[in-house]
This record gives sequence, structure tokens and C-alpha cells, in this order.
Amino acid sequence: MSDTIERIKCLIIGSGPAGYTAAIYAARADLKPIMYTGMEPGGQLTTTTEVDNFPGYPEGIDGPTMMVQLQKQAERFGTEVRIGMVTAVDFSTEVGGIHKVTVDNKTQIEAESVIISTGATAKYLGLPSEQKLRGGGVSACAVCDGFFYKEQDVAIVGAGDTAAEEATYLANICKNVTMLVRKDHMKASKAMQHRVTNTPNITVHYNTEVDEVLGDMVVEGLRMKNNQTGDKEDIAITGLFIAIGHKPNTDIFKGQLDMDDTGYLITKGKSTKTNLPGVFASGDVQDKEYRQAVTAAGTGCMAALDAERYLATVEEPAEA
Repeated sequence: MSDTIERIKCLIIGSGPAGYTAAIYAARADLKPIMYTGMEPGGQLTTTTEVDNFPGYPEGIDGPTMMVQLQKQAERFGTEVRIGMVTAVDFSTEVGGIHKVTVDNKTQIEAESVIISTGATAKYLGLPSEQKLRGGGVSACAVCDGFFYKEQDVAIVGAGDTAAEEATYLANICKNVTMLVRKDHMKASKAMQHRVTNTPNITVHYNTEVDEVLGDMVVEGLRMKNNQTGDKEDIAITGLFIAIGHKPNTDIFKGQLDMDDTGYLITKGKSTKTNLPGVFASGDVQDKEYRQAVTAAGTGCMAALDAERYLATVEEPAEA
């Protein structure tokens, strides 16, 4: 193995709509981007069976196919997509500094600019029956998948603002919504709680957890358990939505990049710039409000443009 450390102009960490869009724009700007896909090439959309809300697909498209198409488009312009996991980073704090990255705990790379698109991972309950039916009626995004359950009975798990917001969203398109809250109260704001309780087709069960998701290939029902009495009850549903939060994939950046208290990367103003020069963040890793494929793609475009402008300003003195 060569001792020479590879030097690249633009490194993209993570795939998915943000990473691939960044790659398309960076490649067209002749930044010769190299992407490391991470553990889940294509990101969360690879676990989504149908994508109906991304512009340009009038008949819809399944998530894995969409990610393959985005990868091919990025590669057409010269992006090099590599399977690998960035396991450590040592970012420079100086303008024009070189960022050092380790891939798979062994390969060293130096990059003039870095675009982080590592996304966020939805939290699930961890039940075997839940995991078996992910993509078969179990979802972590009501806005993404709620449409498929129009006029049907569904359930949602969670107690915060996101759960309350998604419950009311589902109530507008579904016949009935059953909401499971683990404690005897909701964590959501009072305004959101009032919205839930004032929606007639939402039924809230407190002190209640999922005991088992029922169904073989698709969700057919739910077994609820009262964690105070131990009583169990089966209900018929076709969709189960888990709204207990997301974990941004930012552990390797701790101590170097500014984050909020839940680990999302903080970007400056309307840009994708982090607190370190030449390091940019796009997609769900810095967006806890929208978390949609189309908004992730938009910030991927922004990150590539920000990287291009940054590199241009760094190179100007050398060209003078």
C-alpha cells in the first residue's frame, strides 16, 4: 500500500438526496468531488418503498430506484462514488487549511473542502415485529407516507411536538388516528396538545406502549399495552407511524463543529457554512424542521455552491 496521502479538492461525506445533489453541482463546477457513501448508501430513502412528493416524478418512484438515478447523474458529471465510512476527521481551523479525514479506520485523505451530508437516523422502538414491517406499513415520516393511508385507520407513537403535529396531519387524510403516549401526559406544547384533543378523529391512549405490530407482510393491526395495568388491546390498523425523534449522524464531528443540544450541525444564516472554513453541512444533518428529500436536495445544491465560492476565494491570491 502506498504511503502517499490522497489530496482532493472536494470531499462529500454521505449519500442521499443532499449528498448526490451536492455531487452533481460540485462536479459540474469542476471540483472533481469524491463521495464516501457511509453505511447506508442512498440514505433513508433506500428504506422507502414509494416516493410521491419529489418534483419530476408524476407517477411516483421507489426510494432505492431514485437514489440509483441520482448516483448515475452525479457520476455522469465526474463524481467518484466510493463505498466507505468516514470514521474520523481532523478539520483545519484556518481559511485555506487542509482537512484530514480517515476512512474505514485506515485510509487517510486530505481535502481542500468538505461537504457533510451524513443525515439523521429515525429512532424506532426496536421491536422485531416493527422492524419486520418497516416499509410494509411502519414508517417514521407521516408527511412522506401518510398519503398512502388515505381514509384508513392508523396509529402514531410519540408525545412531543412532532408526534402531535404528525397526528393532526394524519387526521386530515386518515379515517381514524390512534395516538400512543408512554407516560400520563404529553411533552408537546400546550398549543399542540389542544390541537390534538380538539381533533375529533384522534384518540389518545396514555400510559400505553406498543406490545406488538400485527401482520405478516403488511401491517394489519396493533397490540397495545397499558404499562400501568398490564392490560393489552388489539386494534385494526394499516399504518403505524413512529414519531419519537431522530438522531443526527454527527458523533465524529463532536468537539470540532458547532452543534445544537441534540447534535444537529449549526450552519450560518441562510448558508451551509459551519463554524470552520471550508466545511459545509447539508440535508438532515443540519435540518430538524423539514427533513424532506426535496429540502435536503436544495441544501445539497447550496453546499456545493458555497464550496465552489470558498475554493475560488482561497485560490485567488495564488493566481494573482
